[in-house]
Amino acid sequence: MRLHDALAAHVSSTDVPGIVALVSRRGETHVVTLGRRSLESDAPMTRDTIFRIASMTKPVTAVAAMILVERCRLRLDEPVDTLLPELANRRVLKSLESPLDDTVPARRSITLRDLLTFTFGLGAIMVWPSKHPIQKAMQEAGVGPNPYLATLSPDEYMKRMGSLPLAYQPGERWLYHTGSEVLGVLIARASGQSLGAFMHDHLFGPLGMHDTGFQVPADKIGRLASNYMTDPKDNTKLGFFDDARDSRWSRPPAFESGGGGLVSTVDDYLAFQHMLLNKGRHRGERILSRPSVELMMTDQLTPAQKEGTELFFGTSASWGLGGAVITRRTDLWTTPGRYGWDGGYGSSAHLDPAEDIAGILMTTRMMESPQLPRVFADFWTSAYQSIDD
Repeated sequence: MRLHDALAAHVSSTDVPGIVALVSRRGETHVVTLGRRSLESDAPMTRDTIFRIASMTKPVTAVAAMILVERCRLRLDEPVDTLLPELANRRVLKSLESPLDDTVPARRSITLRDLLTFTFGLGAIMVWPSKHPIQKAMQEAGVGPNPYLATLSPDEYMKRMGSLPLAYQPGERWLYHTGSEVLGVLIARASGQSLGAFMHDHLFGPLGMHDTGFQVPADKIGRLASNYMTDPKDNTKLGFFDDARDSRWSRPPAFESGGGGLVSTVDDYLAFQHMLLNKGRHRGERILSRPSVELMMTDQLTPAQKEGTELFFGTSASWGLGGAVITRRTDLWTTPGRYGWDGGYGSSAHLDPAEDIAGILMTTRMMESPQLPRVFADFWTSAYQSIDD
């Protein structure tokens, strides 16, 4: 009841048009559905509504990479140059303020570990508006982090990525997002399949995640929710980020984004979370080994690598492989060891081994600030306040 009431307070045509929330603990699962799939229709939210999960894609991509590590197709600390020759022989800017030709040689090659930990040297530089030459160059090349997914082919994406210098030396600094995009291309090349096909064969199929992928098929498009942001012409109203009636996700993407391209449902994503909570197994299917799961959910960053990440982590979190890891208790829901991430299109998913709890919040309202939206905070507060043992 508290969860329902806390979330219902946010549902309106000017705040959050629709919500599906799920909390699972010790075999009991509670789901709340509120509002509508679209402001333009009367279709109510249902448990099987499909959402764009944005950066909740990142942990999924990390698991796909670890599957290849366990099969000895990839190795954490070997250079990725063989499969990603575009990243060989890197040049590195002398400073963020440097023009693109003011560089030094990279001290070493980029590794898979660098991609998984977002320390390979490129990513989101959190300065607005963009002022550094490398920020502007990434945007102009079509490889800069932004809400709109890349429209390049994977090979063209890597060609353009390889034309740019790195902002930092490999392994030197955590920079958000871009590591997952490059990782998706690496997985495809290492497996000989598209990223989506590999995920389907080795993750979605075995876990029964039948509504998860990089495109919504025509026979399921009626279950896709629309996605909204503040109308740039009138900040008292919402406008479309993506209209489900003509969604970008209704067509095959040119680039299957390992950093933010998947769609899913709460139950599909719960199967993924349960696999991680169960140390790599779900309903008899073993996706990963226990050591791989524990590695993913362990803090991988040094204090030096975390410099400047306060906007993302505050003082209580860090990064594992593909997702954030809580390192210090500062709130109801920040249990050390908690793992997961949020999605910029309005979603949040974390699992907590210490409390044996998994939670997923999916909404139709984009995040428009680095600050945690109130609906997120109220969801996690309500999920954890129910724990009484």
